This record gives sequence, C-alpha cells and structure tokens, in this order.
Amino acid sequence: MADSYDADPQEAPLPQRVAALKIRPTTDPPGMQVTGEVVLTTHDAWEHALEDLVAGEGDVHLDLSSVTFVDVAGASAVAVAAQHLGTGRRMILQRPPRALRRALEMFWPDLSVIEVTR
Repeated sequence: MADSYDADPQEAPLPQRVAALKIRPTTDPPGMQVTGEVVLTTHDAWEHALEDLVAGEGDVHLDLSSVTFVDVAGASAVAVAAQHLGTGRRMILQRPPRALRRALEMFWPDLSVIEVTR
C-alpha cells in the first residue's frame, strides 16, 4: 500500500530566507563595496549608506559586482541619492546587477550624474 502525504501549508510553513547586505567603505576609490541583496529587509541600511556617501565630497563609487539583486525601491534610493549630489559630482556604479541597470534605464533614463561601468 502506498503512503499518502497531505501537507497543510498552515501546519508546515516553509523556512524564510533572510536577505543579507554587507556594506564596506572604500577609500581608493572613495565609496563603498556592497555584497548581497537590496530588498525590503535591507532598505534601511542601503538608504543610510547612500545618504552618508552623498554627504561627502567628490565622486561616489559603488562597487556592486557582488550584489545579486536590487529591487525597484532600492533603485529609487540610488536615483534619489544621485539627485542630491552637488554640482560636478558623479555616482559611478561598478558592475551593478541587471535589475538595477534595467530599473535606472526604464525610470530614470535622463539621470546623467549616474555612470554605469560593466
């Protein structure tokens, strides 16, 4: 006789994966190196880090080569931070994930202070 298994989703919840975001300041070039995901649970850290960078001087460099995903709210935070840069400053995004590049292209195509390098 074959065993029968019935799973009630209420009784057996799936384990929740927690997103992680690690932000490390860099000095050469000045900016930050980011690892992980920018999603709802990591937005606060992301936004605070961007605010701190914008408060400084000179161009802002973000090494995003180890970021796996940035949601639209995270992309919006990048755009808002870039809009608060002083005259003559740029935000350089080094190897951002595809989702961030696409969001910037779709929603902020004329934001010329952002430079994307691959």
